[in-house]
Amino acid sequence: MARVLVVDDEPDAVELLQEFLTAKGYDVITASDGEEALRQVKEHRPHLILLDVRMPRLNGMEVLKRVREIDHEVGVIMVTAVNEEETGREALKMGAFDYITKPLDLQYLERSLWYKITTMTL
Repeated sequence: MARVLVVDDEPDAVELLQEFLTAKGYDVITASDGEEALRQVKEHRPHLILLDVRMPRLNGMEVLKRVREIDHEVGVIMVTAVNEEETGREALKMGAFDYITKPLDLQYLERSLWYKITTMTL
């Protein structure tokens, strides 16, 4: 079973993604900020991370950079606001494999996760 870490400082977004992904059969871990996300990556070694760009203290881009120092293989999807597409493209250059914009298209998210999982060794 693939383990997914959901990182977002908005509790409603975390809850929505946790319920959606759990229903799809994923093992879901959550974090409400960047520091907690890094702890979760070290402790649980998720296969995939859904990472919000805008968070207090440690933003998603910095978390992505640090995650890559911990784990080169983990799949990262950045979650950005609609007006942050340039940030999304920058995240791809830094090693994310996709970015999605809010409000989330859950069908697209599911396809993206499925694609990443089927192309990686769990």
